Amino acid sequence: MAFERACALDEVATDQALAVTLGRYDIAIARDGDEVFAVENTCSHAEVALSEGEVADCQIECWLHGSMFDLRTGKPTNLPATEPVATFPVDVRANSNGTSDVYVDTETTLNGVTPA
Repeated sequence: MAFERACALDEVATDQALAVTLGRYDIAIARDGDEVFAVENTCSHAEVALSEGEVADCQIECWLHGSMFDLRTGKPTNLPATEPVATFPVDVRANSNGTSDVYVDTETTLNGVTPA
């Protein structure tokens, strides 16, 4: 696995995702409680940034058409989206100044979906 620093943990709000670009992929970093997730930042239904939607109940919303995606699996939980988005391994690491950073491995997907 090749983890790359995506952001500081305190940059990720609990109700909205943070958009980051790692290599050739646009990623949405989101939190649900103490868990941190990384998903492809493009809705599988339309070319819309998922990071612009709300995050709640371990789901991220596509603000344009209302589809919700499970942050753990990438699967849509309602229409109009029917295809999952890629999910990536995340590692939260403490650093020397007492804060934590979020690292993401974009070479691997957790759900087998190839990012667009």
